[in-house]
Amino acid sequence: MNWDTVKGKWGQMTGEVKSKWGELTDDEITEAEGDREKLVGKIQERYGIAKDEAERQVDEFAAKF
Repeated sequence: MNWDTVKGKWGQMTGEVKSKWGELTDDEITEAEGDREKLVGKIQERYGIAKDEAERQVDEFAAKF
């Protein structure tokens, strides 16, 4: 999915993001603003996973939309 589209639909997608990555706070999700790199960084920090794994998860998630 085009990340410009994700950014445009971010307000609608926050619930899905919260379902997928429940440990992220509402503030962290809001701060990500639909930006792929910000979201990857927040997931990486919160879950203590490698960047490539966080990127894989984010890309897999975005492909559903």
